[in-house]
Amino acid sequence: MLKGIPSILSPDLLKIMMEMGHGDSIVIADGNFPGASLGKRVVRLDGHGAAPLLDAMLRLFPLDSYIESPIKLMEVVAGDAVKTPIWDEYAAIVQMHAQGTRITNVERFQFYDLAKAAYCVVQTGEIALYANIWLQKGVVII
Repeated sequence: MLKGIPSILSPDLLKIMMEMGHGDSIVIADGNFPGASLGKRVVRLDGHGAAPLLDAMLRLFPLDSYIESPIKLMEVVAGDAVKTPIWDEYAAIVQMHAQGTRITNVERFQFYDLAKAAYCVVQTGEIALYANIWLQKGVVII
């Protein structure tokens, strides 16, 4: 155990976050996401929700300030009547840790392409639909 590290962040995930460099990306995926078939590396965090994980990660993870939107969500497929209240949770968490950071939505298959190129997919047990979120790492500024 370490002081100050949120307990939801497993040793494997902390190692991956440390290995990642500026411009690398990571996906926090919901329980329905095809993480094993899309991800180069997959960390499983079954039993954990995506919003608490996002909050814990953003305490340590700098977002890329050199691109327009370092956070992307998988948009709802046209005609799907799903509600996405988790997006409001994400926005509040992002504003708490990285005020002013822009979040954009991308089409489902474009999101899959982002996941294929990502450094890692973190597969959560999140049950909310369309709860997938992509983050691009920035630099630590001291």
